[in-house]
Amino acid sequence: MKSRVTELFGIEYPIIAGGMVWCSGWRLAAAVSNAGGLGLIGAGSMTPDVLREHIQKCKAATSKPFGVNVPLMRPEIEKLMEVIVEEKVAAVFTSAGSPKKWTAHLHEHGIKVAHVVASSAFATKCEQAGVDAVVAEGFEAGGHNGREETTTMCLIPAARKATTLPLIAAGGIATGEAILATRVLGAEGVQIGTRFALTQESSAAPAFKERCLDLNEGDTKLLLRKLSPTRLVKGGFYSSIENAENEGATPERLLEIIGVGASRRGIFEGDIATGELEIGQSSALLKGKGVQTVAQVFDEMVAEYNAAVAKIKG
Repeated sequence: MKSRVTELFGIEYPIIAGGMVWCSGWRLAAAVSNAGGLGLIGAGSMTPDVLREHIQKCKAATSKPFGVNVPLMRPEIEKLMEVIVEEKVAAVFTSAGSPKKWTAHLHEHGIKVAHVVASSAFATKCEQAGVDAVVAEGFEAGGHNGREETTTMCLIPAARKATTLPLIAAGGIATGEAILATRVLGAEGVQIGTRFALTQESSAAPAFKERCLDLNEGDTKLLLRKLSPTRLVKGGFYSSIENAENEGATPERLLEIIGVGASRRGIFEGDIATGELEIGQSSALLKGKGVQTVAQVFDEMVAEYNAAVAKIKG
């Protein structure tokens, strides 16, 4: 599995854990890094002080590289970046905005930068901005998605043509076979969210994990296109949004329905009935597996990958 991605981040496997709000705390990041991948702390739900605490605890739990995911629209972005620089984090994965403003600053402090995109056009802009790697995320992914709604199978080859940078595939990847498929399409690594969100080390609530591990095909859907397209699990919160959209709700009305703290309530606190539940389509592939450890997930995916390579070779 060696590639430019493993060389760039100094890791054994080109497997990166998505920096997911309410899931990607220091325990998950450290476990992924200890297993040979690159763990990410999700700063999207953290204050600067909380982020510093998670970084320091992650340092104590692993001697291997890890990073932080930072949505660029965060209101305290300057303070978050200050913490990251002061704590000498190895890598920053940015999303939801242009990486141009922060890339040079992070490079000055020896920090590798990757940016998440949903189109080949933005992959080109990332290279122009000077980032070290591009994460191309298809709309199979959980949570917030690109407005283009391009699938991973179509996005990766398009992004590969658009940039010479190390390319990391994301969206719908939960097995070793899927990792191999993305490499055939031109990716040199993968970013996995859903599968790691449902591990023991994830900070998501047990009730959220159990619900997502019992989903069937079609039990998630992309809604909230008038705001920011978001993949949601069918249920109480989902139905309230879908009904409102079918009735032609304005963006302002949708914001009223969402209210404050809906994702925290659903993912972190485990309010399955009324909370916002975000997970990717690949959750349906995990039904019956139960809540695994990160180490078990790595062992399984690496074995699947090697078996798939052997099968192709015949």
